Amino acid sequence: MSLATAAEIADRLAVQDVMIRYATSVDARDMERYASCFTKDVAVSGFGPGPMHGREAFLAYVTEALQRFKATQHLLGNQVVELQGDRATLRTYVQATHVLAAQPDTTLTLWATYHDELVRHDGEWRICEHRLEPGATQTTRSL
Repeated sequence: MSLATAAEIADRLAVQDVMIRYATSVDARDMERYASCFTKDVAVSGFGPGPMHGREAFLAYVTEALQRFKATQHLLGNQVVELQGDRATLRTYVQATHVLAAQPDTTLTLWATYHDELVRHDGEWRICEHRLEPGATQTTRSL
């Protein structure tokens, strides 16, 4: 096993930081910051109506979908990064809890995996392909 260089470690952290920005931005409903995670021509699959192309289309979908929830919390788990120059793959476990707006005593929890391809452009890493692989869901109602 070879030791990683400082540049490789910096790239790995920068790639992981994109997903941290993704999760914290969507939960804060900061759509401008959320948009900064993606390339303009991002390809998205595994969400809602089917494959989507382009940042604007995906943001419109997410913005509308968030209206169904009073609050969300995306907890990120294991992350596997593979670097190839100015490209990277990232696999991230996620547990996303959603409080239903119409039923605030009900939460929907999703266990899933994000599969992402990222590119570095002008020193910034951004997601160019984003795929959600759902695992399981659970609905819980408060007593």
